[in-house]
Amino acid sequence: MEPYHLGTIRSIPTSTIRPSYSHCQFSIRVADITPPVGIYHRMWGAARHDQATGVDRPLRATVAALQGRDRRTSPHPLLLIALDHCIVGRDELAAIHAAVWEVAAVPADRLHVVCSHTHAAGFINLDRTAFPGGGLIPGYLLAMSRTIGGLVAEVLDSIEDAVICYAYGQCDLAIQRDQWDADADRYVCGYTPDTAADDTVLCAAVHDESGRALATIVNYACHPTTLAWDNTLISPDFPGALREVVEQQTTCPCLFLQGASGDLGPRQGFVGEIAIAERNGRQLGFAALSILEGMLPPNTNYVYQGIVESGTAIGTWGTTPIDGADVRRAARWGQWAGDIPLPYRADLPQPEEIEARLSHLLEQEADARACGDDTRATLQRAMAERQRRELSRRLTHPAGPTFPWKVAVWRIGDALWICVQGEPYSQLQVELRQRFPRHPILVAAVGYDWGLGYLPTRDRYGKNLYQQNIAIVEPGSLENGIDEISRKIELLFESSI
Repeated sequence: MEPYHLGTIRSIPTSTIRPSYSHCQFSIRVADITPPVGIYHRMWGAARHDQATGVDRPLRATVAALQGRDRRTSPHPLLLIALDHCIVGRDELAAIHAAVWEVAAVPADRLHVVCSHTHAAGFINLDRTAFPGGGLIPGYLLAMSRTIGGLVAEVLDSIEDAVICYAYGQCDLAIQRDQWDADADRYVCGYTPDTAADDTVLCAAVHDESGRALATIVNYACHPTTLAWDNTLISPDFPGALREVVEQQTTCPCLFLQGASGDLGPRQGFVGEIAIAERNGRQLGFAALSILEGMLPPNTNYVYQGIVESGTAIGTWGTTPIDGADVRRAARWGQWAGDIPLPYRADLPQPEEIEARLSHLLEQEADARACGDDTRATLQRAMAERQRRELSRRLTHPAGPTFPWKVAVWRIGDALWICVQGEPYSQLQVELRQRFPRHPILVAAVGYDWGLGYLPTRDRYGKNLYQQNIAIVEPGSLENGIDEISRKIELLFESSI
């Protein structure tokens, strides 16, 4: 079943266009999870501030419940928890799981936490409590977890039969950011105008059986790094304005899901101006509305009706209800969640080495400040922050020769929903959509805890590139992971009822 777009010109004659549908049960709820002003905020090494000075737009938690209509194949709902945060650590994720368990005994393989990855939300992890504003973090995380638990209780009480329709489109907000700087003789995280970037937008419209709009979903891969070190405000970055644009038109919640964006960012980014983040969000929002407006009514196909003789012979098309085969296919359900083992790099530094580098950089920063050299002190502060983050991750890596990469794959009718840990390069979604072109594929990245970090393509290794430098798994891990996910999808096709 090919994802459709009414503007597509087909080379093979056909008399029926069949949109992709999911017939399932669905519910969605949202809540404000904005941290207090003054909380520790420094996500950027180059930032001169530590604490948030205000709020641009509220941060949001969105909880969606999905379940098959046949309880034999889907006895428990899937819970998708989407947060306006950059990353979630292992301890923070455990607190969310605990809060959800208090209201519903949801198995761990049915609970999936993803982040929008906005870098302007702040670095709100428990290992930052000793920094300025860090004392506010434990109380905030506790309140956020309780809010999420309350949303879970609401969605489980309100889940209902729903129809989800999917369509692809494009938006050129995202650019390829692995840039070669010839003057510096190194790669930087910037903008490569001569390299194509994945510009795919997947939109979904969710309706109840009467046709009432329940939600929209926008799946797009682009780092929310519009706002960088000069910004001191808490902000969802471009996803905030995106949702506002879509919700004003559709009058129902808009769920943004960050795609595989390890190598993608906004064309205009790394700035301090809120207006640019809003413009980026509106650009994606208008693209999403164009896709949503082009969809057919729920549960209909677009069928050739025949000829009407006029000034010329007119070939007419119209909508008709989907047939029994379409209904059965749209109701099929299957899921897999587990770990895909990826081998650690052999050259990973030991925690003791990182601690020594961190200590040395902190001494250099202190020396520069004592000498009144603010430029050198700022540089050493940024370099120290890199080591501090690497140390934090290394201390939480599971023991053994491989990292257990958390992945979930759901077949929901015609569609495939895939949730992955960390930040894979966009090749993950590009390759999977090429391999399974008859099924719309939604990829939600930055899932679970961030322990994996980046998953670059094989050719990015050995280039002294940021994403490759902090990657913890061997070259080829992304490609092997794509192959393994493909095998899981094929098994779901064989076993789905």
